[in-house]
Amino acid sequence: MNQIISEIMSSLNPSVKIHFSAEVLTQNIGEGTMIWQFAVVLAGASIGSNCNINCHTFIENDVRIGNNVTVKSGVYIWDGISIEDNVFIGPNVTFINDRYPRSKQYPEKFQQTIVQYGASLSANATILGGISIGKFALIGAGSVVTKPVPDFAMVMGNPARISGWVDEHGNKLAEADGVWENKAGKKFKVVNQQLISI
Repeated sequence: MNQIISEIMSSLNPSVKIHFSAEVLTQNIGEGTMIWQFAVVLAGASIGSNCNINCHTFIENDVRIGNNVTVKSGVYIWDGISIEDNVFIGPNVTFINDRYPRSKQYPEKFQQTIVQYGASLSANATILGGISIGKFALIGAGSVVTKPVPDFAMVMGNPARISGWVDEHGNKLAEADGVWENKAGKKFKVVNQQLISI
């Protein structure tokens, strides 16, 4: 195993930094990515550039992680999960990829979950399998997400429900008479749970 890891390390871009205690078996890691203590990354995983994979994390085989992604400690990313660019995954976020899990029994295909561009998942959120987290969406700490989250939606609770809307910087929009407005004065309305510029 040590020889395999050494061969992988020698094949990576020199800008990739991997702590000596991490077990990284994939060669698909973009430049500038850092992987910290006691992380485990399996051979089939793909990780983009300029990512920060914190300590005590696990990334399975059928996982795609884009560029500029932050994965905080205590996060396990299972088969079937895709993370797009500029996503933040807070500490101890939990992903699920099997709707009816049983020990030593595996589905024909694991549920597919996608976290879209710029979304942020706060600490201890639980993301059920087979759903999509929209672009720039913000998931509140401890939320249990059971259904798809629209772009720019802020959700919280168990089950998670839309409690407001945010802009691409994560700033909460102000609401008055059904019109939502960001700090720059740009206005939006919500139509069929979608934030539309007006």
